[in-house]
Amino acid sequence: MPRYKDEPPAVRVYTVCDESRYLIVRNVPALGCGDELLKLFATYGDIEECKPMDAEDCEPYTDVYWIKFRLVCNARFAKRKLDEFVFLGNRLQVSYAPQFESLAETKEKLESRRREVIARLNPGRSKASTTCETGALRVSSVDGSSSQQNFNQKRDLGGTQPIANASSSIVTRVSSDQDYFASQSMNHAVRLVREKLDKIQSSGEHLQAAGPAVKKACRDNRRRI
Repeated sequence: MPRYKDEPPAVRVYTVCDESRYLIVRNVPALGCGDELLKLFATYGDIEECKPMDAEDCEPYTDVYWIKFRLVCNARFAKRKLDEFVFLGNRLQVSYAPQFESLAETKEKLESRRREVIARLNPGRSKASTTCETGALRVSSVDGSSSQQNFNQKRDLGGTQPIANASSSIVTRVSSDQDYFASQSMNHAVRLVREKLDKIQSSGEHLQAAGPAVKKACRDNRRRI
């Protein structure tokens, strides 16, 4: 047999009129555990009152408690977390009780909800943030262009200095026929290297003058079937 008690409850949508800072907690074990219940619900917000409801109909060996939170958001959070919560072996049944609200409390609840919605959907705030972002982008672009101009000026000034130094400096080259080493063996080795380089250069020039080499045609001696 399926366990119907463990099935999740149906989804229900609550409006601002259904929500309230007053909660009714049913199926509380009749063990005189009001202080423990108060401590449990106080973890989700400030509680102004918590008392049992003797005149309320309930199951045998269970009690019904009436809890008043200071803020509606705290009551909403407590109901979402503690509904169907196992407390001393019983599953708590938490429900809103807007019938206990006065006219001033209902008006304050609706007004606070209106301010909350306006704060979330305020177009002026988004426009102000957009203008601030565009202003910051403009300032950063101006700073970037000025820094780029300064960098270009420094680069131009720095690039002209090596040219002037290069024109003023005199480049001296040593002839290939001149012996510029004190040791005769070193001069002999230099001459041999230069002769080999000259031969390689002359052979390369000869090949370039002769033109590209013609590829030799290969004869196919394979037997055809």
